[in-house]
Amino acid sequence: MNLLTYEGRKYLVAPRGLTQWVRNLRVAGGGELLLGSKTESFKAVEIPDAEKVPILRAYLKRWKAEVGVFFSGVSADSPEESLRRIAPEHPVFRIEAAPLR
Repeated sequence: MNLLTYEGRKYLVAPRGLTQWVRNLRVAGGGELLLGSKTESFKAVEIPDAEKVPILRAYLKRWKAEVGVFFSGVSADSPEESLRRIAPEHPVFRIEAAPLR
């Protein structure tokens, strides 16, 4: 998983699309991130397709070398129309702090 920080917020993007972790996160509504030796509980808020473009662009700018092959030739420099086209294929979740369980 590649955690993206964009405009002061944290996001998880599903480069491979509707995978099992996406299904699980949708059902659970949150989880725990292991960051080094620190565990951080979180609530996940799914981002609507119409709001994904700037997040996907930032994600591709940061992580394209690792995950670019999963984005159908779209890159951080692609036109907005291309990013809108692939948005439904890549779930995006905003990570918000949640109390430890």
